Parts: sequence; structure tokens; C-alpha cells
Amino acid sequence: MLAPMARTLVVKVTAGTDAPERCAQAFTVAATAAAAGVDVSLWLTGESTWFALPGRAQEFELPHSAPLAELLHVILASGRVTACTQCAARRDIGPGDVLPGVRIAGAAVFVEETMADGAQALVY
Repeated sequence: MLAPMARTLVVKVTAGTDAPERCAQAFTVAATAAAAGVDVSLWLTGESTWFALPGRAQEFELPHSAPLAELLHVILASGRVTACTQCAARRDIGPGDVLPGVRIAGAAVFVEETMADGAQALVY
């Protein structure tokens, strides 16, 4: 019998405080998958890029949702978090500004991750 193929879940979140439910859904799915042992890559784009900065996730509130800072911690502990290069630049966010473990990368890296064998991409 063949061993199951390793799968990667790539989650791109395009919303922040402008669409809190969509934002929380993306973080919840990514953190749930990471906690279950799935290889997770979370991409912060658009308004969610702000959550790459220290303290920003702690400011996010949504009733009946897990705290965003806790979800981000789970993802950072076992997966990857990337802030979009262009989105970060539009917000004057540089590599020295982001949380430890967050990288800044562009579309070529996103395409590489999503096209890898066994990858599943979700966009929120």
C-alpha cells in the first residue's frame, strides 16, 4: 500500500478589518489545518498585510471567533506566514517591521507554492 502523499494547504487572505468574517475564516482554516499537522502556508495580502506587524492581530475582534493573535501564533509555530511584497510596500512595511517568522515575498513564490505537487490553495 502506498503512503499518503504529503499535502500543503496554501491560504491567501485578502481581507482584514474591512471584512472581518472573511479574515477570521481564513485564519481559522489555516490554524485548524496547522494544528492537525497539515503543512500550511498563510499569505497576507491586501488589508490583512497589517497583521504581519507586532500587536495588530491582538487589536482584531470578532464576536464568536477565536482570537486572531492565537490563530496566528498556531500558524507561525508550525507553518509559514508570508506578507505580499507589493501589499507590504504600499503600506510602508519592510522586512524589519514584521513579526519574527513572517517573510515578505511576491507573486513568483506564491505561484511556486500553489503549483507544487500536492498543494491545495484557498483564497478568502
